[in-house]
Amino acid sequence: MEFESSSWIKDGVCFYPHLFGGIMITCALLSFSTSYFGMIGVPTMPHLFPDLRVFHKKKSAKKRVRVYMDGCFDMMHYGHANALRQAKALGDELVVGVVSDEEIIANKGPPVLSMEERLALVSGLKWVDEVIPNAPYEITEEFMHQLFKEHKIDYIIHGDDPCLLPDGTDAYALAKKVGRYKQIKRTEGVSSTDIVGRILSWVKGANADKLSSESSQAENLNCNSINKFQAKGGHISSFLPTSRRIVQFSNGQGPGPNSRVVYIDGGFDLFHAGHVEILKNARALGDFLLVGVYSDQTVSELRGSRFPLMNLHERSLSVLGCRYVDEVIIGAPWEVTKDMMTTFNISLVVHGTVAEKNPFLNGKADPYVVPKSMGIFQIMESPKDITTTSITERIIANHEIYKKRNAKKEASEKKYYEEKTFVPAD
Repeated sequence: MEFESSSWIKDGVCFYPHLFGGIMITCALLSFSTSYFGMIGVPTMPHLFPDLRVFHKKKSAKKRVRVYMDGCFDMMHYGHANALRQAKALGDELVVGVVSDEEIIANKGPPVLSMEERLALVSGLKWVDEVIPNAPYEITEEFMHQLFKEHKIDYIIHGDDPCLLPDGTDAYALAKKVGRYKQIKRTEGVSSTDIVGRILSWVKGANADKLSSESSQAENLNCNSINKFQAKGGHISSFLPTSRRIVQFSNGQGPGPNSRVVYIDGGFDLFHAGHVEILKNARALGDFLLVGVYSDQTVSELRGSRFPLMNLHERSLSVLGCRYVDEVIIGAPWEVTKDMMTTFNISLVVHGTVAEKNPFLNGKADPYVVPKSMGIFQIMESPKDITTTSITERIIANHEIYKKRNAKKEASEKKYYEEKTFVPAD
């Protein structure tokens, strides 16, 4: 137990006035008797009253600030991760509400990902402490009081972009009215609407059956052909990567000298629940998880001109935001070489059983020949069978629904960017 050393007299007077007064009178009498009788020794107060510590106040612990942020978190991306990172910076503990499927359908249209998948993605972020499933889209008075009373929330957080209900009212009006609302900066260049738009644009004229195969012309694919494709109408990412953003997402620590470093690589396009689960399992095999993210050119060579849907920096940040990842190699090589393993002190190389089909390997060598020859390669059972292709197929199967949904959202996003004002750096 900790005690204050300078205010015990004051506290004694405040909390035990009669007892303290008696002690003071006794001390005065003893002092008088000592001076009067001369040689009679009287023990000093600390020895005479060793329990005076009862007057000392225990230092009060600082209250931890709990903040709440909600969202649909459909087609989860690094923009969501950055929003939650900023929210966490405004408090000590971050509680995240994941809006129910029913609420999303009523307010925005059908979600691409299921509640289970969205929960896995949100729970897998390194800044999230608690998750509330099936949260309402609107912060109603009843739910707001539930947040304050049951979940001990101090502030409700949202981005600087407007969040309007179907009737045009602000979804966070009540939180603002009671002074328990804080705002963060929206991450530029990405949104779920934008990602769905990329998919709809890139697969225009194609159907789901053609998604996993390409024409023979793709065998000679290069970066110039990708640029030509995008110039004809494909969505181009407007994300502006900075070194500061990478630092914000990074753990900032390397492995210890005796750490067991586990390595896993891949494209990690449209970061999804399957990625989270395989990374979680890989991390459990060692002390430090190093993830290699293939370059855009490598992914295109493997999968065709429509991929990757997210560029290298976008994919790297999505992976780096995962709580199970310690470090990322941005633009990792296809082959895991001996030199690479020595450089990063890799103890184990792993690969999942579920992966994208690679119809354009073009005679590429087995990337894991070296770790296999060293006896440090392991195949892991993938917990989920989700792939980037399977998610894309969901959108294609409901092409018209998502096209209409996106048209409405793109209009509101266009208005946001036209009226956008500077927000101080996050």
